[in-house]
Parts: sequence; C-alpha cells; structure tokens
Amino acid sequence: MTFDGLLALLPIILSATAAIVVMLGIAVCRSHSRTVNLTLYGLIATLITLPLVGGVIPIQVTPLIIMDSFSVFFIAMITATGIVVTLLCKGYFGERDSENEELYLLLLTAVLGAVVLVSSRHFAALFLGLETMSVSLFAMIAYTVRNEFSLEAGVKYLILSAISSSFLLFGSALVYAEFGSLVFSDMLSLATTSGWTPLTAVGLSMVVVGLAFKLSLVPFHLWTSDVYQGAPAPVTAFVATVSKGAVFALLLRYFASADLFQHYPVYAVISLLAMASILVGNFLALQQNDLKRLLAYSSIAHMGYLLIPFVAGISLGKEVVIESLSFYLVAYFITTLGAFGMISVMTSGEKEMTDIADYRGLFWKKPGSAVLMTAIFLSLAGIPLTAGFIGKFYIFYAGVQASLWPLIFVLVIGSGIGLYYYLRVIVAMLEEPGPLKYAEEPLGAFLALAGLGVLVIILGVYPSPLSDLIYQIARTFGV
Repeated sequence: MTFDGLLALLPIILSATAAIVVMLGIAVCRSHSRTVNLTLYGLIATLITLPLVGGVIPIQVTPLIIMDSFSVFFIAMITATGIVVTLLCKGYFGERDSENEELYLLLLTAVLGAVVLVSSRHFAALFLGLETMSVSLFAMIAYTVRNEFSLEAGVKYLILSAISSSFLLFGSALVYAEFGSLVFSDMLSLATTSGWTPLTAVGLSMVVVGLAFKLSLVPFHLWTSDVYQGAPAPVTAFVATVSKGAVFALLLRYFASADLFQHYPVYAVISLLAMASILVGNFLALQQNDLKRLLAYSSIAHMGYLLIPFVAGISLGKEVVIESLSFYLVAYFITTLGAFGMISVMTSGEKEMTDIADYRGLFWKKPGSAVLMTAIFLSLAGIPLTAGFIGKFYIFYAGVQASLWPLIFVLVIGSGIGLYYYLRVIVAMLEEPGPLKYAEEPLGAFLALAGLGVLVIILGVYPSPLSDLIYQIARTFGV
C-alpha cells in the first residue's frame, strides 16, 4: 500500500485504534470519566485528520474502499455526532451506579462501522460496515436493562435487523450472480451491455428492502417507535442520526455509481416509499404524547422527504440529488441530535422526561433550555430562518424542477401536519409550570446542545458556506 493510501485510511485506522485503546483502558482500570476522555480523544483525533485525508483524495484505497470528498464529508458528520453523543452519555450515565464504560466501546465500534459504510464502493464493504454498526447498536439499545422497555427494544431491533440483513445479503448474491461483480460502478457498464433482467430486478428489490428496513421506511417501519422509546435517550440520538445518515449516504453512492436514477421501475418504487413514509409517519406522530415516539414517527416522515431527491434524479441528474440530500441530512442531524439531547439532559434518575406534559412551563423554569428546544422544533417543522427550512427548500426545489407534483403535494401536506405536532411541544413549554423538577444540565452536554442551537440559526440565516461546500462535493463525485 502506498503512503497516500495509508493516509486516506487514517479515519478508519484511528476509529479502530480508539476502540482498542478504550477496551484496554476498561480492562486495566474501570473509570467512567477516563473512558469518556479516551473516547473523546479518539473521535477528536479522527476529526482532526480529515484535512490530511483531503490532500490525497480522491483515491481508491482497496477494491472495497474509496476515499473522496463525499466520504470525508459524511465521516466528519459521523465523527462530530459521535462527540456530541459521548458528551450526552457522560451526563446521562454518569449519575447511574452501574458500570457503564462498555457503552463507549460500543459507541466507537458503531462509529467505525458507519465510517466504513460511507466509504464503501463494494457490497462486501457495505455488509461489513453495516453489520459492525448494527451489532454494536443491539447492545447499546438494550444497555439500560432496568428500563422495562430497553431489553424489549434491543431484541426487536436484533430480530428485524437480522431479517433486513438477510434480504440485503441475498439480494447482493443475486446481483453478483447476474453481473459477476459486487462493485457498485461495475453495475452501470455491465447493465449497459447486457441489460436489466428479472434476476437483476429481484436482486435490486431485495437490496432496497434491506436498506428500507434500516431507514424505517413504510411499510418497514414498525420497529422504530418501540426502539426509540426503549433505548437510552443518547443512544436514540445516535440511532436516529448516524445509523440512518450512514445508510442514506451509502444508498446515494450506490444509486449514483450504478446510475439507478435512470430506470423507471426504481422511480416508481422510490416514489411510493416516499409518499407512504411521509403520510404514515406524520399521521402516526399526531397521535403521540410520548416525545420519543413522536420523534420516531417524525423521523419516518423525514426519511420520506429525503427520498424525493432520489426520484428527482431521474431527470435532474445525480448532482442535484447529492446537493439537496446532503444539506437536508446536515439539518436533520443537528435538529435530531438537539431534540434527543434535550431529553437526555432533562432526565434525572432512572425515569426519562419523555411525556410532552413533562415540559409544561419549561420556559418559566429554564428559559435557556426552552429557547433552545423551541429553535430545534421550529427547525424540524421547517420554519424560515432555521436550518430545517433551507433543507426543506432544497427538497422542494428539486421536486419542482423535476415536476414531481404528486410528491410535492404530499410534501406540503406532511409539512403542515408536522407543524401542528411540533408546535404542541412549544405550546406546552409556555403553559403554566407543572410540579416536576428538572435535572441540572451537565456543562459539556449543554454547551454541545447550545452549539447545535446556534448552528440551526446560522445555517438558516447564512447557508452559503455549507451550500458551496456541498456544491463542490457534488461536482467532483465520481471524478
């Protein structure tokens, strides 16, 4: 391997090294604060090396892995999210008497799997990254076994994730049987010469079903609310952002490399999944009083919004898809992390503050936290001057440019419904205070959440730097 190739692999190497160091640290001496610090050092080191990687990209490091600006962009998002989740876990688990050091080891291995996933150009790397991430998540979701829902959530995620992985593995086997290659980009040239066959259609359909389970798209969404409710709030934040964002980045690379945007059956299937996810997700969120379940169904709707650029790609090309999807994912990461982060820092003791009624009068008791939550929920609703509005504008613009009027209509209806249930939370915070007492927010976690709140406003008012960066990534994709 060349020096440039070794340099390009630094994010993967450092993520794996951080996991090993934390494991050895736990074996030598148990200390929650020391384990948190080691985890943060590893993730920060990974983040710092990304500019070095930027000097040698694009480069195909191995037949399985490619490092380009697209990979580096999503690795930065994943690593930064891992840092925020670590800070949330420090406050959330620090007050518990049980030994919680292994959680950070699982967090690092999940980050490692996500980093491999967004750098994959081959089905083998896809499966390795996806399963490394998923196996870590099984234990993270079920980590607080004293919670009556936690173990149930872990078992449900284990079973349904295994089913989805089976679909994905068998579908990739059928694709290999047809093309004789598992490299994403090879599918384009091989399909051009031999055409699409029934075997190819079945294989690709099974791959899409497997990934739809991971993204909780309707009708493969039934696990989402129970898993979100049962998992510890910081873990839910990780599942809702990194696990879904990494799969979406992988799906985007797969579609763009194999040029699946140009095939009408793909257009029809993705359109149906998008409309069903937007409508079902929003209507189910309307009925929820539990904040974690509300955000779970809301995330299903957001995954539906993210599919609209995929459909638009059939007429607009992959550049528009990459631009709109990447910006929306950034806004989604920030706001979703903020929402579950606020649940984490508000929790005192074993019981989480998840009922909307728990936040009655928060503005009068903790005005800073209430303002932060208001900004986050307004962004989730897509209100102007927030990052969520710019992200939704990108989605809307792509749909209008491609004349996807049925999808645009569903997007508008879904956004209107979403506005109602997001405003329910904001109105509750302005009501007369209830009898509950809130926990004191850990300083590190609160500063991280405050930073997310500032980003929500900055990206809503001045999105140009991020837009320009994503524009350059889209233009150099595949070069």
